[in-house]
Amino acid sequence: MLIRIPFIFLLVFLIQSPTFSQSLAYKTMLSGIYEKDFPLVYLDQDEILGKSVLLDTREKEEYEVSHIKGARWVGFDTFSMESVRDIPKDQPIVVYCSVGARSQDIGKKLKSAGYKKVYNLYGGIFHWMNEEQPVYKDEKTTNRIHTYNRAWSIWVNKGEKVF
Repeated sequence: MLIRIPFIFLLVFLIQSPTFSQSLAYKTMLSGIYEKDFPLVYLDQDEILGKSVLLDTREKEEYEVSHIKGARWVGFDTFSMESVRDIPKDQPIVVYCSVGARSQDIGKKLKSAGYKKVYNLYGGIFHWMNEEQPVYKDEKTTNRIHTYNRAWSIWVNKGEKVF
């Protein structure tokens, strides 16, 4: 019985820890957003990320606060296939937004238009930032990130939140 008590305290501590609970909550939230048949790409998949065109599907004001280096803004509400017509259909593409919902929608449009290798960035730019990956504004690194709105800012643990 003495062995179980410390384990229970450790378990309670971990569940109540902000990092652990937010991570678990974040993963749960993401699992409810992503469709099982739409491919995800993870931060450690350099062989895909390094060869892909990055498309930022957030709104312009979000992109202008910060974005992943080399990402091309295509928007969500204003997205048009015209904005990607120069990308070859066999070129790998990684779409991202805040957490992956909007980018998945744009990714499905790309696949419907004949793009063959389209991936959604797991966790979006929020996960990117939380994992201390660099974001840029005007070719310079920044610690600012647009969190879409105040409610969504709970998912960002690193950087300066802008909404």
